[in-house]
Amino acid sequence: MTSTSASDPGTGDAAGMTRDAFLGGRLTLIQPARGYRAGVDPVLLAAAIPARAGQSVLDLGCGVGAALFCLATRVPGLTLTGVELQPDYAALARDNAALNGFDARIEAVDLRALPRDLRDRAFDHVIANPPYFDRRQGTASAVAGRETACGGDTPLSDWIETATRRLAPRGYLTLVQKADRLPELLGAMDHRLGSITVWPVAGRAGRPADRVLICARKEGRAPFRLLAPLVLHAGPTHDSDAEDHTEQVHEVLRNGAALPMIG
Repeated sequence: MTSTSASDPGTGDAAGMTRDAFLGGRLTLIQPARGYRAGVDPVLLAAAIPARAGQSVLDLGCGVGAALFCLATRVPGLTLTGVELQPDYAALARDNAALNGFDARIEAVDLRALPRDLRDRAFDHVIANPPYFDRRQGTASAVAGRETACGGDTPLSDWIETATRRLAPRGYLTLVQKADRLPELLGAMDHRLGSITVWPVAGRAGRPADRVLICARKEGRAPFRLLAPLVLHAGPTHDSDAEDHTEQVHEVLRNGAALPMIG
């Protein structure tokens, strides 16, 4: 997959932040100029969530709020909650909620130690874009914010356990993750989660998928489904500076379209 951003070029400021336009300008996010910056994946995640107005959403590891607020832009009338380990990113998520007119509760906490009132709540949707790299392997980033977002030290099993506990009966868990960690994710899902759908994401047709979108339902009983790959870019190679997203992905990134994963 390429690293093409989902945002339009942003403007910088003296505090080392940029303001970036997402969804064709329907959403603006303040992000660090250095460190973890939201790209395509949280936008795809938001598009895949089968949410309806009036439902509640918990975003585990919400960062600056990219997935949560892309979803809220597409589906008005949601109750929005995000938790984020890094206080600076949680503060930016609050700023981004205010900037875009969303009423959202953002807590700067470890997802393994949620506030008591959140532990007592059940949500219609739990969403997450967990760190992609297992820090038992590989090299850590020198930029602290990027390292925590991309690596971190919370096992994927803890992400799945927290999400499962916080889901209401028949609620949906939706994730985006690297394809090579799919076995680990599926292995962490026990009998409480079913109706699992996996959607591989490939950079171009004919190439191996290196991301997956996953949707599971609490108390779901439908058979496992593996969908045909979602292809991001048209053509075999990137031959110019012009955008070359497939029509379906273009509609998601620029117009806030949905990516339905369930029937």
